[in-house]
Amino acid sequence: METKELLKKVRKIEIKTRGLTRQIFAGEYHSAFKGRGMTFSEVREYQYGDDIRTIDWNVTARFNHPYVKVFEEERELTVMLLIDLSASGDFGTQEQLKRNLITEIAALLSFSAIENNDKIGVILFSDRIEKFIPPQKGRKHILRIIRELLEFQPQSKGTDISESLRFLTNAIKKRCTAFLISDFRDKGYSKSLQVANNKHDVAALHIYDRRETSMPSVGLIRVLDAESGRERWIDTSRSRVRESYVMKWESHVEMMGEIFSRAGVDSVSLRTGEDYVKPLMWLFKKR
Repeated sequence: METKELLKKVRKIEIKTRGLTRQIFAGEYHSAFKGRGMTFSEVREYQYGDDIRTIDWNVTARFNHPYVKVFEEERELTVMLLIDLSASGDFGTQEQLKRNLITEIAALLSFSAIENNDKIGVILFSDRIEKFIPPQKGRKHILRIIRELLEFQPQSKGTDISESLRFLTNAIKKRCTAFLISDFRDKGYSKSLQVANNKHDVAALHIYDRRETSMPSVGLIRVLDAESGRERWIDTSRSRVRESYVMKWESHVEMMGEIFSRAGVDSVSLRTGEDYVKPLMWLFKKR
């Protein structure tokens, strides 16, 4: 991609997502995530209406009178974006590839973070860690993230979500808010997700395309698995073939739901070619 064209695309994404951040998301982001980081401030005497869960039993026993711990909101959080760049992201039938949608959402979350004085970092992954961008603040930093998402070419085509979660757990020592953005075309990441969510605050954003949910009857077609490179011919005119396709999708969605539920991770599904504002608002308010 030529530099002029790249800068034009970066600017277009910035204008759209920064506008949404200022108009809609900044307040919702703050209420959903800022209250999660609390640090100990002081101990004071118990007052009527205080939450008994905040009682400091050691101090209470020492003075024979109830005392409570006072916490204050951390003024600065770290937000990490775990972004799936596997080959299945280069698919889309609604005038938008899954990877394009991922880029917009990543930009939106990044601008929401800096509006709230938070740091933002990125882990780009396929079936390996492709690139790590350490958390920083500022518009210049976010524009770098957008540029990387637009032009970065991963070395591998596969998907290993567990590897990205292990890297997050090892690389980011302080508790952070992490958005795992993927189409989740992978298996075996349940345990890693539980471990990561125990240390950090993880939310899953599932990206998909309408044609992944059902198959039209258009006769004999050749399909390619972008990650494995396998090709095969499918007769879409057969109802049994189309029904099997739908069942596989439903099984995939059910498996994801079970994994997210066991790990205690909030999640939302976002479809290419559709408005992502309402689903993200729903996720934020749910928290």
